[in-house]
Amino acid sequence: MGKDSRIFEEVSILAQAETETLFKVLDQSVSILMQQLSVSYVDALIETGDNLLGETVQVENGQPDEASVTKLTALYQSVTLSNLDAETIRRALQLALLKAIHNDRVDPNHQMTPDSIGLLTAYLVAKLIGPDEQLSILDIAVGTGNLLTTVMNQLQPTRQTAIQGYGVDNDDNQLAIAAMSMELQRSKVELFHQDAIDPLVMPKTTIAIGDLPVGYYPLDARVQNFKTKATNGHSYVHHLLMEQAMSQLQPGGWGVFLVPTNIFQSQEAQGLLKWMSSAAYLQGLLNLPTNLFLDEKSRKSVVVLQKRGGKAQQAGKVLLGEFPSFEDTRAFEAFTAQIDAWVGQNIIR
Repeated sequence: MGKDSRIFEEVSILAQAETETLFKVLDQSVSILMQQLSVSYVDALIETGDNLLGETVQVENGQPDEASVTKLTALYQSVTLSNLDAETIRRALQLALLKAIHNDRVDPNHQMTPDSIGLLTAYLVAKLIGPDEQLSILDIAVGTGNLLTTVMNQLQPTRQTAIQGYGVDNDDNQLAIAAMSMELQRSKVELFHQDAIDPLVMPKTTIAIGDLPVGYYPLDARVQNFKTKATNGHSYVHHLLMEQAMSQLQPGGWGVFLVPTNIFQSQEAQGLLKWMSSAAYLQGLLNLPTNLFLDEKSRKSVVVLQKRGGKAQQAGKVLLGEFPSFEDTRAFEAFTAQIDAWVGQNIIR
């Protein structure tokens, strides 16, 4: 089995004993805190993370009670976070967040990017950048941080210097989860609580990523300076976020975004392509496997853009294709071999 296929063995990865042990600690702690504090699964998970980081059980107005504090303390002492790597911690938190989505009936726009897509994004980024390049990554719609930390955790072992991450989101609850998750993982990330359409204040980055929310941006007055704004009515938020993220890149930087598969067939596609032709090179459009989505309407693709400037130039041939099912090892290896060949022939690093 090839190296690129091995990273997609999600089932065996998630079944690792350390991940399961930490998940059980998180889940049991959450159950106690939900009952004691009368809060949702997500809120109890944030409290659990804070307790683990502070190495104490926070008590306010007698809650949680003494018996529960004793149980929680024993649970927290059963794991040693410093002995666990970032991926083990991320996967355990992901399992807890998947349970939270079920328990709390989370809005679809607030659900996590699946691991398979995060690993795929990391794979593409790794192919596009030089081995010694100092990396900084912006996630323009960071949410709970699962995509950003998946990419950082996959790339960090191959780098000499620490990867700097930046995340933007306007949902304070999602950012609270991201902050807790990243602190537990010891990730080098700065988070910004703001509307990502507003001016961004972090430094320019080498990479931009995003599992972009799909829909309309309601505040027309705030997008007047965007090239991807709609000619009439509300603009597509996924177009605006792509433009915003690309503007935050260093010359020659790469953008890897999850977008609707029909992005270039929409009524605003002309404006999107016009902006793209002036600001970036469209280097690739790869459809994700159909079995990852409920129906064709919700299907997504990965669009690969490169900001103009630096060593950037339009690839002789745009990378187009469709990822086979991750379970079909032979087909998947053949497809990644095609991507390797395309990178070798078209990308200057």
